[in-house]
Amino acid sequence: MRDLLVAAIVFGTLPLVFTRPHLGIFLWSWIGYMAPHRLGWGFAFYFPFAQIIGIVTLLSIIFSREKLHFFWAPMMGWLLFFNVWMLITTIFSLQPEDSWTQLEKVIKIQLVIFLSFWIINDFKKIHTLVWVIVVSIGFYGVKGGVFTLIGGGGTHVLGPRGGFIAGNTEIGLALVMVLPLVWYLYLNTRQLWIRIGLLASMFLIPAGILGTQSRGALLAIVACVFFLWLKSSKKGLLIIAIIAAAPFLYSFMPQSWHDRMSTIQTYEEDASAQGRLQAWEFAYHLAVARPLGGGFESFHADNYERFAPGLVAAGTGKYHDVHSIYFEVLGEHGFIGLGIFLTLFFLAWRESNKIIALTKYSPENKWARDLASMLQVSMVGYMVGGAFLGLAYFDLPYHLMVLTVVTLRIVTLQSKA
Repeated sequence: MRDLLVAAIVFGTLPLVFTRPHLGIFLWSWIGYMAPHRLGWGFAFYFPFAQIIGIVTLLSIIFSREKLHFFWAPMMGWLLFFNVWMLITTIFSLQPEDSWTQLEKVIKIQLVIFLSFWIINDFKKIHTLVWVIVVSIGFYGVKGGVFTLIGGGGTHVLGPRGGFIAGNTEIGLALVMVLPLVWYLYLNTRQLWIRIGLLASMFLIPAGILGTQSRGALLAIVACVFFLWLKSSKKGLLIIAIIAAAPFLYSFMPQSWHDRMSTIQTYEEDASAQGRLQAWEFAYHLAVARPLGGGFESFHADNYERFAPGLVAAGTGKYHDVHSIYFEVLGEHGFIGLGIFLTLFFLAWRESNKIIALTKYSPENKWARDLASMLQVSMVGYMVGGAFLGLAYFDLPYHLMVLTVVTLRIVTLQSKA
């Protein structure tokens, strides 16, 4: 039944995508983030919904009469540079077959991201895309929060199977990034019952994040909550909610959770943490030896033995994945790739500051000011939590860039009108 429902929604909406390309972006985001087809057990589980939606969305640009606003921005240039650089590192990859497979996945995501710059071109579409992202990822936070509270927090909250955020650490980081967007929607929603639901989500999603038992997600949510309060226009309401919820959630979690979180202070004694440090050191050695990096999927036994054999001999004897967006990009695409990656987030932060400055005295653009502030909070969560999680190619941070660039374009054009 679930498989049929998902297929009916997708194929029932596709004809509309031909005349309304933005529906393709919404549909693709829903499938990508929520992965509703992975909640079933039938034919839909492996069906290529995202690929079909992407193709139809691309064709809709040709056949649709909807006017698209083609423009260029510095961040788009740097993002294109990043994609070209990933292609170059793949050509010279140490493991060509695996690298080309991964590049194909990444390029498909990036293609839709680039289409989004031109298709998501007004407030209504921006607002709807935020809703799609929040509902798609927040679903697992709300469900996980309820599950954590009912079950005593003894087991891990997980994400949708088979995707970027399937594991407990990955869904934890995604939920941290979504939390500020929930607050943006609360600040810009009038319907009382929806506001109540969003406030409930602001409590349940943190419970779900703690229920992932991810140490990286814990550090990320602490940083995120601080910046959320710092950037919010309703600091009083937020601080009351934080003071009320934080002690309850912290004391509610079982001793096994507290024991795991306490290893943050004693990482020298934790085998998992030491394995990550070894992987990070390997990434550095690989980038020094190969300016282009090792290409996608570089973190495996053969490369460890070739570029950093001492780490394995002196360590656990295991080959660890990287678990860090920074060292993931460094190892796979070298120092230049890491520099481009960091530049993208520097530009996103700077563009958000421009939005805040342009809308400071503009009541009608309060939504843009709120969104820019919350996008910065999401970026903080990603940059902090991403230091311990390997999600460098996950869709969401690039969607944040789209929202930043398009919002800035809208308020800039209004200020010149």
